[in-house]
Amino acid sequence: MGWQHMMTGIFLLGLTASCADGRREQQLTWRERVLAEKERQFALKEADYQLLLRMRDSLLAAADTLQQQAWPEEILGRWNSKTICQESTCTEYVVGDQRSATWEFAGDSTGMFTKVLDRNMVTRAFSGSFDSSTVRLHFQSDSAAHKKMQISVELSRVSPGLMKGSQLLRIDNNCAARFSVELVRASN
Repeated sequence: MGWQHMMTGIFLLGLTASCADGRREQQLTWRERVLAEKERQFALKEADYQLLLRMRDSLLAAADTLQQQAWPEEILGRWNSKTICQESTCTEYVVGDQRSATWEFAGDSTGMFTKVLDRNMVTRAFSGSFDSSTVRLHFQSDSAAHKKMQISVELSRVSPGLMKGSQLLRIDNNCAARFSVELVRASN
């Protein structure tokens, strides 16, 4: 019986070792799955991080662009205007008509704009742009307006307190009027 006892012991030892190997294999498989899941989650977090970096960079670039869109100090602020009609195919405007108002060059997070004020009431707001030599302003009435109006203004700086240029006004795409524009820096 010693021999059978010994064989049974070896068989049980082998079976135990086999079971232990099976458990180890299951543990290794489980650890590999856990590790793979952690790697997947880390990859997602890394992708989110990279996306946030790109968003931050684009916001910083946009903020830089907005800062670059501010009117230069020599243009920013209030100006007294005089506009004179030079030519017209519109019945509302006659050659020689002269008008005065206050133009205020300002800006905010939406960009640069110019408000036209008559007796401290805003009558029109132009969107604006500027390059090293020219100020460009644009106005377009909204779709609900009774008359469709487009106005474009182009100004050049003549001296630190003086800008001159022209304004083209179109009404309902069937008439136009051109004005000379002179802006003198308003005294505070």
